[in-house]
Amino acid sequence: MPFLHTAALPARPQLTRVPFSTVSLPPIPAAMTPWPGRELEVDGVRLHVRETPGPAGAPTAVYVHGLGGSSTNWTELAGQLAGQVNGIAMDLPGFGRSKPAPGTDFGLPAQAELVRKLIVSLDSGPVHLFGNSMGGVVSMMLAAANPELVRTLTLVSPAMPDLRPDVRRLADPRFALALVPVVGRPIRDALARMTAQQRAQQLLGLCFAEPTKVPEARIELAISEYAERSRMPWAVPALSAATLALFRAWMAAGAQSLWSVARRVRTPSLVVWGNQDRLVTVRKAPRTAELLARGRLLVLPRTGHVAQMERPATVARATLGMWDSVAAGTW
Repeated sequence: MPFLHTAALPARPQLTRVPFSTVSLPPIPAAMTPWPGRELEVDGVRLHVRETPGPAGAPTAVYVHGLGGSSTNWTELAGQLAGQVNGIAMDLPGFGRSKPAPGTDFGLPAQAELVRKLIVSLDSGPVHLFGNSMGGVVSMMLAAANPELVRTLTLVSPAMPDLRPDVRRLADPRFALALVPVVGRPIRDALARMTAQQRAQQLLGLCFAEPTKVPEARIELAISEYAERSRMPWAVPALSAATLALFRAWMAAGAQSLWSVARRVRTPSLVVWGNQDRLVTVRKAPRTAELLARGRLLVLPRTGHVAQMERPATVARATLGMWDSVAAGTW
């Protein structure tokens, strides 16, 4: 079984010894068609989910998107893994097509609890849990508190505390001035006039290391999602509330710190990070993987914040390699 060694990162070689599966993977279609979606009620909360059917009797994979994302962020990776698992990607409340109920708690613990309830409602045993960015730390919190529900944990650029004041982390540098008195009003008006295409291009430019290589179908999907969300009056308030909740989680100390949460995870874990991630620096990657009791780290070159979309085949092979190693007792 081949291995990848990530150079010039942590001192512990075993941390970056990630096995890669050689199993045949399906081709990634040129047309970006999201997996079928439906509404699912979980403990009184209506969630929009997208399902990727796998073999009969196969285990279940649950995919949790990041801040400002949706279930379609997992379209490519879910397709790559469809031969091995039954996949279900959720839209967290306030994102995608999941309308938040009045009084929704956008805090990370509340989101982790909702994912827990979803997994329990599936009644399919422990799941392979995936999380990207904010969804990564939500998934980490769930795995720490409920290890019996999680077979393996795959974290793609999890949003670990990163308080660097850098405007390059914004989709539009004008956001930094949007709330400033006097000058903020015309900036907010200008931002409101942006088209769905302009917003989608900004987001892809922020999240992808090589935005010029983003497939046209992925761009069209992003544009259509922006256009759809512009008609949802709850979308912007939900994004603002979730962003504030994430910042609060970054400031937490002691047992509530996300670093402390990582220490409590005992599940076999794969951490995937792009070396050109502008949102959460790759410098957080070694510490994250080291704190996870059974964690290993894969750092990908020429990759940004969403490796599951940028390098879906590579992420799939690394994930399948983890599953094989766990089954063999070698992870």
